[in-house]
Amino acid sequence: MQTDLCPCCSNKPYAECCAPVHQHPANAAHPEQLMRARYSAHPKGLVDFIVATYHRECGAEAFRDDIAMMTDHQWQSLEVLDSEVLNHGELGFVTFKAHFIADGEPQCLHERSRFIQETINGQPQWRYIDGVFPGHVKAGRNDPCPCGSGRKFKKCCC
Repeated sequence: MQTDLCPCCSNKPYAECCAPVHQHPANAAHPEQLMRARYSAHPKGLVDFIVATYHRECGAEAFRDDIAMMTDHQWQSLEVLDSEVLNHGELGFVTFKAHFIADGEPQCLHERSRFIQETINGQPQWRYIDGVFPGHVKAGRNDPCPCGSGRKFKKCCC
């Protein structure tokens, strides 16, 4: 019996990784867990989840269409580079690279995301507030393919 691996590249079955967070965002005990669930929500087309896990100050509902457009990309892989919790568990940062293909072009979104605790229905929950972008790089034809195959992009997903 084959289990479906989670799109967040944790090598865990989806049902044991991001699915519980997708069903109830309060299940994310750590900012990295929420970030992985937000990433895996893109290939799964879970726009409502992505919008709901923004901090209320972000007004994510106003750019729901842009979020929906991002779920149409071909999400290839996720690399978590660093994850930390500060301020007595009220502030968290996750640095990652998300590889995807948009309009036939390989892309790499490199971000240091900031998460803060927000009380929802009397329960503290992690929410994405913002991020900084150390670099957003486009893969060239001779660069390794972002799908993780190890082949050059021009010989793989091009």
